[in-house]
Amino acid sequence: MMSEHYAYTDEEGIFLVRLARMSLETYLKNQQKIQVPLETPLKLKSNSGVFVTLNIYRQNVERFDLRGCIGRPYPHQPLAEAVIEAAIDSGVHDPRFPSVSPAELGDIIVEVTALTPPVEIKVNSPEGRLNAIEIGKDGIIIQDNKGSRGALFLPQVPVEWNWTKEEYLSRLCEKAGLPQHIWKDVHITRLSKFQGEIFSETSPNGDVIRKIL
Repeated sequence: MMSEHYAYTDEEGIFLVRLARMSLETYLKNQQKIQVPLETPLKLKSNSGVFVTLNIYRQNVERFDLRGCIGRPYPHQPLAEAVIEAAIDSGVHDPRFPSVSPAELGDIIVEVTALTPPVEIKVNSPEGRLNAIEIGKDGIIIQDNKGSRGALFLPQVPVEWNWTKEEYLSRLCEKAGLPQHIWKDVHITRLSKFQGEIFSETSPNGDVIRKIL
């Protein structure tokens, strides 16, 4: 199914999620990175930013926890290729977690977020920054003016945590190792926003759906 509001069809989203899982499984079992499949849709060979998120089901507490999330925020490589690499990185190179083990694969849900190119929010006040952000639509990147510290949140993060815009930006500052309210200073920090189309398994290795926030 295709909507004029979407860059990718449901079928293309399913392909991306399946590709991410295949990439991670192959790497964990054989320590090999797969090649971009010959049957990859043409659109998925165009450059795009992307993130791959891994969530794992904890049976003892009956909840899903983040198990890894890494991506490429800027469109510097073909989308399919970026998905293959981001899936591996999320599984074995996320510094917040130990590497995923092959035994965990049956409990992991794979999610792929294809991104629009980030656009700087050019305003002159904290209020202008808040007004430029839409919860449930915009992901945000923050950087200090030296370019030495920065962080990113995907569009789904403030929705999942039920954050206000102020909490969204304060938490982003914390993630970047910056003072919590430094986002209010438009001369010290730089904000950019982007959008994402999210496709996720409904259960480990199960059906893939488009997530609407």
